[in-house]
Amino acid sequence: MTPQTQVLESFFDRPHQQLLVIGGPCVLESDAINQQIGETLRDACQELGLRFVLKASFDKANRSSGKSPRGPGLKHGLERLTKLRDMLGVPVTTDIHDASQCEVVAQAVDMLQVPAFLCRQTDLLLAAADTGKPVNVKKGQFMSPAEMGHVVAKVRDGGCRRIMLTERGTTFGYNRLINDFMGIGDLMDLGVPICFDATHSTQLPGGEGERTGGRPERAPLLAKAAVAAGVSAIFIECHPEPSKALSDASTMLALGAVPALLKSLNALRKAALHA
Repeated sequence: MTPQTQVLESFFDRPHQQLLVIGGPCVLESDAINQQIGETLRDACQELGLRFVLKASFDKANRSSGKSPRGPGLKHGLERLTKLRDMLGVPVTTDIHDASQCEVVAQAVDMLQVPAFLCRQTDLLLAAADTGKPVNVKKGQFMSPAEMGHVVAKVRDGGCRRIMLTERGTTFGYNRLINDFMGIGDLMDLGVPICFDATHSTQLPGGEGERTGGRPERAPLLAKAAVAAGVSAIFIECHPEPSKALSDASTMLALGAVPALLKSLNALRKAALHA
């Protein structure tokens, strides 16, 4: 078992101990930026005793506009993710969009992530489960917590027992998401670890015409509330210069601000465990 595998094995065996941090850029950036983000998050998590998984997408297949950058693609993207995994010594995760991608992606990463818009795609869920890797399914903006129970059942039917669900906001009219904290409690009742996506939860979908807008200044507030509520993991996208990010620039946190936020979240986690 590799150190990367051990991190996730430890998490799924004991999800209520140390917080798991899933973080990185939205889509793979330049090698230098990917490395800078990965090293900063890894080192901050190591200092605090937190578990860390690097997240970056090789393709963003659900952008608001066809003109938006999508990423380096499957082949080159997986090569870069493998390089980051080996160089940083941390587990990595990435989005999958089609059942045909699951087997090859699973050879390069430690956990598969199913995007929110695809969380009901039965063939995709079963193919992800069949790889033997942990599966993180992001809750669709159109899904209730109770409906995510069917998603968990599908992944379990596919033979996977290391399942996580990620809350990332629910559609509330046009160009707005809300976070239902009673719903987060309902998700936790499903019996799998729950992750809270602090940055995507601040999205204003389609709020900038051809791009999604956002309120990233509210991400720390939401993250603290979610950790206090008892989630097992937190998801944060960040960038050294958020306005220059290739994807989700409107919701990115500044990389330099993340270590202090993680310190606060860790303190909250410890307080919640001893409350």
